[in-house]
Amino acid sequence: MNSPLNKELVDAICIANGLRNAKELGNTTIRQLVSVVSDIERATGERYVRMEMGVPGLEPSKIGIEAEQRAIQTGIAAKYPAIMGIDELKREASRFIKAFINIDVPDKCIVPTVGSMQGAFTALLACKQMRDDRDTILFLDPGFPVQKQQCQVMEIPYLSFDVADYRDEKLGPKIEEYLRSGKVAAMLFSNPNNPSWMCLNERELRTIGELATKYDVVVIEDLAYLNMDFREDRSVPFQPPFQPTVARYTDNYVQLLSASKIFSYAGQRGAIIAISEGLFEREFDGFERRYGNGHFGRSLIHKILYCLSAGVTHTVQYAMTAMFKAASDGEFNYIESVKEYGRRAQRVKEIMLRNGFHIVYDKDCDQEVGDGFFFTFGYKDMTGEMLINKLIYYGISAIPLGGTGSAREGLRGCTSSISEVQYDELDKRLKLFSRDY
Repeated sequence: MNSPLNKELVDAICIANGLRNAKELGNTTIRQLVSVVSDIERATGERYVRMEMGVPGLEPSKIGIEAEQRAIQTGIAAKYPAIMGIDELKREASRFIKAFINIDVPDKCIVPTVGSMQGAFTALLACKQMRDDRDTILFLDPGFPVQKQQCQVMEIPYLSFDVADYRDEKLGPKIEEYLRSGKVAAMLFSNPNNPSWMCLNERELRTIGELATKYDVVVIEDLAYLNMDFREDRSVPFQPPFQPTVARYTDNYVQLLSASKIFSYAGQRGAIIAISEGLFEREFDGFERRYGNGHFGRSLIHKILYCLSAGVTHTVQYAMTAMFKAASDGEFNYIESVKEYGRRAQRVKEIMLRNGFHIVYDKDCDQEVGDGFFFTFGYKDMTGEMLINKLIYYGISAIPLGGTGSAREGLRGCTSSISEVQYDELDKRLKLFSRDY
C-alpha cells in the first residue's frame, strides 16, 4: 500500500478516540468521524478532502446577519422569545412557502425551531404520542442517520426500506405493506434525498399523500434542501416550477424547513415547522390522556417543543424573517447562491469515475441523478465500511451508506467543504488508491 498518510499514526489516533483501530471507522457516528479526521489533520499537517459532514461551505446570507445586528441593538436580549415565534417570522415564512412551494400554510401553523434537528425530534415525538395504538415511524430511506438516532433516544419503534428499489408504480404497494399493520403513526423522507440526491416526483408524492389520507398517517417532509434540484430552475418566487411536495395530496403533513443549507445559515440554528391547518386543529386521544388537551398544534408547541427549548433566539428569528422576505420579494436569489454545490458535485464525480469509482445511486427513475449537496460513490465490490477504512489512509473522508438505511454499499460524500485547490489533490490520491486496490 502506497498511501500518503502514516498507517501507524492514523491507527493510534483512532485508538485515542475510543476505537480499537481504523477498521472501526465504518461504525462510528458522523460527529465521531469528524473528530477523528480533525485529530489526524492536526497530527500530520495533511489536509483531508473532507466529505463526511453536511456543513454549508458558502458564506452566510448577509441579509440575515444584518437583520440580527439591527435586532440585538433594540434590547431584545433581555426578553424571552415567544414559543410560538414572532409574528413577522410566521407571516414571512407563510409567504415564502407560498412563493417557492405554492401551498398555503396559515401563520398560526408555523413555529420556529432550533434547527430542523429539533423540528424532527418534536414532530417524531408528537406523532408517537398522539394515539395510543400507533407508535411506529416508517422511514423512506436512505435518509439522515440522526433521525433514526432520535427515535432510539425516544424509544420510538421504526421501520424502513430503500425507496430506490421501489420508484414510480412500485412505491405505493411497498408503502402499503407497512401501513396495513395499523401501527405506523408517521412516514418521514427528505426531498431532495440525503444522501442519494434522488428526488421524489409529483406522481410519487401523490401516491404517498393518498396513502397517508387512506390510513390516516402523518407525513413528515424534510425539505432541508428546498428547491436544490438544479435540473430545473425554481428560482422565481410565485412562478412555476415549484418544489414538489406531498402537501398537495394530503392534509396530514408536517414540513421541516431550515435556514442551514438554503441560506448557508447553519451556525445560528434556525428552522421552522409548517403544519397543515387540518392537522394543526385536530384532536387526538393520546394528547388528551397525556396532557389534558388533545389539540395537535397546542400539544406539539406548548407541551413538547416548550420542554426542548423555551423559544428560538430572538435575533435568529429576525434573521430568518429578513431572508424569507427578501427571497419572496425577488431581491435574494437563494437558489442561485447554492448552485455552487451542484458544480462541485459534477467535478468530484468526474474525478471519481476517472479513477475507477462508481456512483452508487446514479439513477433518479429514468433520469441521471442530479448534482447537488450530496452524492454517493463506491469502489468495485467493497462494502462502505471497507472503503472508508481504506480511504482514511489516503486523506479522504466520507460516511458509509449503511447508517443511512441504504440497501446498497458505498459512501456518502458531501460537496460543501471541497475547495477549488483540492480537485487536483483528490485526483492524485484516488489514483494512488486505485493503483493499490
